[in-house]
Amino acid sequence: MPKTKLMQGNEACVEGAIAAGMRFFAGYPITPSTEIAELCAQRLPALNGRFIQMEDEIAGMAATIGGSLASLKSMTATSGPGFSLKQENIGYAAMAEVPCVIVNVQRAGPSTGLPTAPSQGDVMQARWGTHGDHPVIALSPTSVEEAFSLTIRAFNLAEKYRTPVILLTDEIIGHMREKVEIPDPGEYEVIDRLKPHPEDVDTYRAYRVEEGQIAAPMASFGSGFHFHVTGLFHDDYGFPSNSPEVAEKQLRRLMSKISDYVDDIAVFEEEYMEEAEAVVLAYGGTFRSARAAVRQARQKGLKIGLCKAQTIWPFPEKQVRALAERVKTIFVPELNMGQYCLEVERIAGCHARVQHIGKYNGEPISPSEILAAIEGGGYHAK
Repeated sequence: MPKTKLMQGNEACVEGAIAAGMRFFAGYPITPSTEIAELCAQRLPALNGRFIQMEDEIAGMAATIGGSLASLKSMTATSGPGFSLKQENIGYAAMAEVPCVIVNVQRAGPSTGLPTAPSQGDVMQARWGTHGDHPVIALSPTSVEEAFSLTIRAFNLAEKYRTPVILLTDEIIGHMREKVEIPDPGEYEVIDRLKPHPEDVDTYRAYRVEEGQIAAPMASFGSGFHFHVTGLFHDDYGFPSNSPEVAEKQLRRLMSKISDYVDDIAVFEEEYMEEAEAVVLAYGGTFRSARAAVRQARQKGLKIGLCKAQTIWPFPEKQVRALAERVKTIFVPELNMGQYCLEVERIAGCHARVQHIGKYNGEPISPSEILAAIEGGGYHAK
């Protein structure tokens, strides 16, 4: 039977990771994500898993990659400054196609900023933080219960697409406590990476993708399969190549394994869309205030809808474009100076007015602030 527990968001993240099969955590303590490391240190040894505190954030990301290559589902957790330090190795994981999960409990920045204050200032860093063109999946929970379920989904996507996945949470979700229904094992999907058949040991190519496959089967270090892992452009065996043809083919495949499956990856939810003439599009902890504001607006007779972007990257272009063709104004509340709003405007700006509702002083956006923006000249009925 499902268990009902009062849980903190960071705790729910750990429980979701363990439910997904995570058995290796490497990281470095940093507010407001430290509880994730603390709980992994407590929980993993009892499950025959491994926890290791590294000397810094760079090493934490490197060890996470190593744990995954050695067959264990692996995770690390950090906040803004640590997320910056992890970026080179996140790029390595993307190029080498190493599945892993990076949790970023966002806090106000830049630099060390306000360590205990919420922010959503790492949205663009999650997409473009590491250099070069690279595939990205980033998810953002809006509740403690979603911190549990989306962590499972993050591991499933990492394993299915053989790629690092970012869980882009924030201090609001990380530190709040809510009731969570913990389902029994078997009641939620758990995806494991595709592995090569033992008979293929002599013909195995670590990066050869056969027809019908999203990513190549992934052998583990020490399992008898011979392969090379590098951050350089490489051939199907994993050995470096300077060939322009090889580089172009590999990069196109890295990008297309995400872009071709956006419908499978992206989750975009709608509420209160009956006769909606304007809509509030929110994500993460700010979605909670957005929902309250939309309910108050509806009570006042305003035809306001609500949308939740649970998948931040890849951006749900199809859904946002369709939304812009239905309403006249899209409000985007977020704890930054307009990062996600800029992407919404890129897709929706030709069809609808896009208005940013930003706050970046370390305080959450309140429902009354969102409602005031809707009523203060931003709401335009058709």
